[in-house]
Amino acid sequence: MASRTASKDIITLRGSAAIVSEFFGYAANSILYNRGVYPEESFTKVKKYGLTMLLTQDEGVKTFIANLNTQLSEWLEAGKLQRIVLVIMSKATSEVLERWNFSIQTDPEVVDKGVIKEKSDKEIMREIQAIMRQVASCITYLPCLDEPLFTTSALPPNSSQLIRIRGLIDFAGIFDVLAYTDMDVAVPFTWVESDAKLIENPQMVKLHSFDTKIHKVDTLVCYKVDEWDEE
Repeated sequence: MASRTASKDIITLRGSAAIVSEFFGYAANSILYNRGVYPEESFTKVKKYGLTMLLTQDEGVKTFIANLNTQLSEWLEAGKLQRIVLVIMSKATSEVLERWNFSIQTDPEVVDKGVIKEKSDKEIMREIQAIMRQVASCITYLPCLDEPLFTTSALPPNSSQLIRIRGLIDFAGIFDVLAYTDMDVAVPFTWVESDAKLIENPQMVKLHSFDTKIHKVDTLVCYKVDEWDEE
């Protein structure tokens, strides 16, 4: 797991932020692999969360995710990150096919007063395991994606702003991530405000959640209904 204080059951704000940002990095890799956004041969197997996980070996994407995790940790520690959304689109038509939503609730008492929470590593790992298993099994409940893809994200509520990191479409695999933040967050130089990409009348599957006692992450995937399923 990510860094903690001396006792394994005590979680600080910084430690919780590291856990959540690290989780998103592994979740994003799993989505990219399982939904065929990047070719199977560009991933390698590693052990994490008691599972066999797949990580991209594309140097551009690896650097992007590492930099993204650093920025997410900063926002999480400040209690300013509300949601991360990864959306898969048709490269041919730009039609939105899937939206992977990671909604984040932060305990304001921890941010404001530095309160320390307690929860065991094993319990958090079991909760993350359940999410990762659902992502890995997504081919059993999501429509097949039989065309080249690229990614973006969705419309924020009025109480937040939506921004994306610059330059991702220059990558061979074309991968983009957007973040919902509080309105008072200054947009970093390497990020830009983003427009919305929505799915009309989507089907939704709620996945498991995990909770560090400081940050709670709820996961939901929305997807376009296959035309054959509507007949």
